[in-house]
Amino acid sequence: MATGKVRPRRSKGPVVAVTGAASGAGRLLAARLVEREEIRKVVAIDAHRGDVPGATWRVVDIRDPLLSNRLSDVDVIINLDVEHSPEADARERRTHNVRGAQTVVTAAAAARVRRVILVTSAMVYGAGPGNEVPLPEDAPLLAEANASIAGDFLEMEELAANAPLTHPGLEVTVVRPAALVGPGVDTVVTRHFEAPRLLSVKGSTPGWQFCHIEDLASALETVVVQDVAGPVAVGGEGWLGPAEVAEITGKRGFELPAALTFGMAQRLHRLGMTPAPATDLHYVAYPWVVDCARLRAAGWKPLHDNAAALRAVMEETAGRHAVVGRRVGGKEATMATAAGATVAAIGAAAAIRRARKRRR
Repeated sequence: MATGKVRPRRSKGPVVAVTGAASGAGRLLAARLVEREEIRKVVAIDAHRGDVPGATWRVVDIRDPLLSNRLSDVDVIINLDVEHSPEADARERRTHNVRGAQTVVTAAAAARVRRVILVTSAMVYGAGPGNEVPLPEDAPLLAEANASIAGDFLEMEELAANAPLTHPGLEVTVVRPAALVGPGVDTVVTRHFEAPRLLSVKGSTPGWQFCHIEDLASALETVVVQDVAGPVAVGGEGWLGPAEVAEITGKRGFELPAALTFGMAQRLHRLGMTPAPATDLHYVAYPWVVDCARLRAAGWKPLHDNAAALRAVMEETAGRHAVVGRRVGGKEATMATAAGATVAAIGAAAAIRRARKRRR
C-alpha cells in the first residue's frame, strides 16, 4: 500500500475557462486557479498560446462563432480578453470588446456552460462631481453611452443584464474593477500620470482608487471559488486625495475650469489630435470610487493598497510623456503643460505635426 501523500481527486470540481489567458490579469488568474484543489481543470483561451503550466490551452479568437465547440466541458468561463489601450482604433476596440463578450455569452449558452463572468469596469458608474464616495455596488450606471471605452463596458453590461432572458439558465456575473494598474496596463488613467503636471478641474476633488491586476486576479479567484454573486466591485480600500497623489508622484498640479478643460479636449479629439473623447477626462477629474462590499464579505483583501498601486503606475510609466492622453516627447509635454490648456493644445498639435513629418 502506498504511503506517500496522495493529491485529492478533482472529479467533483468545476472546469474553469479563462479568456485572455496569455498575458496580464488573465495569465495571473489562470495560474492561480491551476493551484486550487477545488478546480478540476483550467482551460486557457487566447488567440495565441501562453505559458501557464498545468492549464489546458485552446487557441481561438473569442469572436469566433465556433468558440462554443471549445467549451463543451466547461462549467465557468471568465472573460478577460478586453482591449483598454487609448491607442486602439475606437471601432476595432468596440468590435473586439463587445462582440467578444457577446460571442462568449452565446457560445457559453450553446455549450451549456453554467456561469459566465464578464469583467467590465467601475467606469460604468460614471465619474461626476456629485458622486457619492464611495459608490455602492448597486449604484445606477451613469456613464455616457458613447464611443469611449466606458461605452464599450456599458454595452457589455447590457449583454449581461439581458442574458437571463435570451439564455434561460445561464448565470452571468459582472465584475467591475477600479482604475487598472500593473505591468502592461495602458489606459487613459495611467496616461494621466505621464503628464509633467497633473490636471485638475476647479470645484472638484478627485478620489483616486486603483486595482492592481494581481488583485483583480485574486478577486476573480474568490468570485469563482466562493460563487460570489454580482455585481462585484474590485479595488483598493478607500482612496487617495490630491495631497497624497502629489507626494507619491512628485508632480505639481494645475487647475482649470471644467468648461475650458473638456471643451479643449473635445476639440482636439474631433481633430484627431488626441485618442480619447472628452468624457474620458471625467475619470481623471471627478471621483468614481467604489465600495467592494461583496468581496469584503467573502473575506477578500487586496494585496496592493492605493498608494502602492500608484507607485506601480509611476514605475510603469517612467520615461513616458503624455498630454491629454496623447504620447509626446518630453520637451513638448513640459512646454504644453506649463502654460495651461491653450498652450497644451498648441504643444500637442505641434508634436503631432512633427511626428507626421518624420513618418513621411
